[in-house]
Amino acid sequence: MHLDVPSLALVVEDDPLQREVLSDALKQENLDVIQCESAEAAELVIARAGIELTLMVTDVELAGQGNGIDLATFARQCCPHLRIIVVSGAGRATLPSDVCVFAKPYRISDLLQAVHG
Repeated sequence: MHLDVPSLALVVEDDPLQREVLSDALKQENLDVIQCESAEAAELVIARAGIELTLMVTDVELAGQGNGIDLATFARQCCPHLRIIVVSGAGRATLPSDVCVFAKPYRISDLLQAVHG
């Protein structure tokens, strides 16, 4: 039995395997998932579907010019209600105070616990 969770999630990860694993885990939690590999693509999704999004999980290092830190800041400004989780292989970055940060490698079960809040 699944707990009540957000209904639409955005996964932003440049590594296709990690993006797919995370997306599959979120789908098993009854979430609809949109996938992007760059901050630029994710910003377009946020601009179009922002009000419908309730969760975003992003890596810090992404394809393209932008990064997950800037993306998290953009997403927070556009969607104050959005639950944001940032995963990073590097040290902690300066992020909005209500952003959850996971260091790589992380356990999917821990991240899903953060999704459930």
